[in-house]
Amino acid sequence: MAHISSLGAGIFTYLDIFTGTIPAGTDTSAEYAALYASGTAGTDVKRMPSVREFPAIGTPANIVNVPVYGQKTSSQVQGQADAPSLEITVNYIAEDMQDFHALIDGEPKVFRFMMCSTPVTEAEGTGQATLAVDNTEFYFTGKVEAILVNPALTDATTATVTLSAQTDFVGPATLAAS
Repeated sequence: MAHISSLGAGIFTYLDIFTGTIPAGTDTSAEYAALYASGTAGTDVKRMPSVREFPAIGTPANIVNVPVYGQKTSSQVQGQADAPSLEITVNYIAEDMQDFHALIDGEPKVFRFMMCSTPVTEAEGTGQATLAVDNTEFYFTGKVEAILVNPALTDATTATVTLSAQTDFVGPATLAAS
């Protein structure tokens, strides 16, 4: 049975980043999951702290709007899909984000968006512990491009973390609790 089988909020959604060596040809959900199974929490696998807002995840439509002279609306034709804008908003605590600023190094990372029915700790986010709860995962290889801190006088200080996708999204991979 698929994990997401009813409507509901994504209360337990996580962004994990694998910073270790990515073998050439890694492109299936099983290969991406194996990276997290072999990674060490806090060293090779980092969980983005205090996420406030996630972007839309998945494969964008490959439709292009084309204006046509004399028509009131544009025509739509099949074209090249653009990667979605991947901006994550986090509640900014400098100490928690220190390791993430260092990830703006131009090196590819593997990203995992995990949606769960119950909380998963960072240590459980690696290895077989991800199978302890039902979860649905999307993977992609990309880079951490920027972290912009947004000071606020009336609300919490936040930061916008910008990611770039270097590969297609893989998923959703639905993993049932074992």
